[in-house]
Amino acid sequence: MNQGLSRLLVSVVSFIWCSGFCWLAGWSPAGLPRAMAEQKDAIKIMIVTGGCCHDYEYQSRAIQEAFETHRVSVQWRIVNEGGRGTEAEIKLYDDPNWAQGYDVIIHNECFANTTSPEYIRNITRAHQQGANAVVIHCAMHTYRASKVNDWREFLGVTSRKHEHQSEYPVKVVAADHPIMRGFPRDWVTPKDELYIIETIWPQATPLATSTSEKDGRTHPCFWVNEYGKSRVFGTTYGHSNETFADEQFRRLLVRGSLWAAGKLQD
Repeated sequence: MNQGLSRLLVSVVSFIWCSGFCWLAGWSPAGLPRAMAEQKDAIKIMIVTGGCCHDYEYQSRAIQEAFETHRVSVQWRIVNEGGRGTEAEIKLYDDPNWAQGYDVIIHNECFANTTSPEYIRNITRAHQQGANAVVIHCAMHTYRASKVNDWREFLGVTSRKHEHQSEYPVKVVAADHPIMRGFPRDWVTPKDELYIIETIWPQATPLATSTSEKDGRTHPCFWVNEYGKSRVFGTTYGHSNETFADEQFRRLLVRGSLWAAGKLQD
């Protein structure tokens, strides 16, 4: 065998071996991380999180794991600012184009005592102009001390308090909605909080409800909302790490996010 042919065979064998090894190691043959190689079809999601009362680092990881489990490629940005208190104005919203380029914004923050109308409208203006959103749990109590209703109208519900923690049965009331397809009719939350819903805004549609153990009143716990040019999916559940570890809840967040982004396909 001549020297040129030997070099060619060695090159071919090396390429085949490296391609297989690199792929198993999480790298594409082109030399890019596999996740990067698949990003051309990825959706872009920003999680805005922080504030009091919850384990936001774990919850952000759980959201990402949910999309990985369901094989949805995502380009992520996690913004965890404002500390652990109930009042903050984070730098993200100083930019009037803060939401530009994202398919969906996931709001999972908790700043109840931030009240500035100008600051709040820097956020809602982007959504009104078409930034789709998912709003989770304490996002409903964020800015609740404010006198303006812009954030509440964006959410689709008004809530200022919650009841005790318990395991709450969930009744699906819109089984034909794409988000709720396949959601079990007998799902009971892990230990979580029932939010008291004072107002359902006109463009909001409940998807599921839960009933108070104190007074028997029924409150929406999952819903969708139209706000300006945007679509919003909301859930008042999401207090505990146990809820974020629950497969049905994770699946719901994935489907709600894809629906909000206009990309939900069965």
